[in-house]
Amino acid sequence: MAVLTRIGLLLVLAAAATGCSSIRNHRGYITDPVLIGSVQPGVDNRVSVERTLGQPTFTSQFGEPVWYYIGSNTAQAPFTDPRIVEHTVLAVTFDAAGNVATARQTGVDQVVRLSPDGAATPTLGKERSFLEDLFGNIGQVGAAGMGGQQPGGAPGQ
Repeated sequence: MAVLTRIGLLLVLAAAATGCSSIRNHRGYITDPVLIGSVQPGVDNRVSVERTLGQPTFTSQFGEPVWYYIGSNTAQAPFTDPRIVEHTVLAVTFDAAGNVATARQTGVDQVVRLSPDGAATPTLGKERSFLEDLFGNIGQVGAAGMGGQQPGGAPGQ
């Protein structure tokens, strides 16, 4: 009977130990060092980069054209928030002709850790009380002389 108790105890401990293990997850672009190393400035263009690496995670909207390939590995212990273990960003910039100008890769050293300040977001402007928020616009919207539709049908009379 002691052997069955020991086996049962070992099974319970094994189940508890696996329940406390870290959950690993990958998000984003799966980096392949060989493919990333094959993107050469002055040799490749947009078409060859897309054929080699696939579509970028996102592209720049302003300024010089940049394609970003972003991937993260996270780990999460039970009852905690996930934390970034490994993070890679490949930024491929293009010149005016569409050829690769630079291909720069950064890692987890560039990740910014933010600590939000509770439930309040600081903003510019006047702090208003609840009553000012509730009654502050009375008489403001659609007031006479504001260029809206007046009684009688003609705009701006």
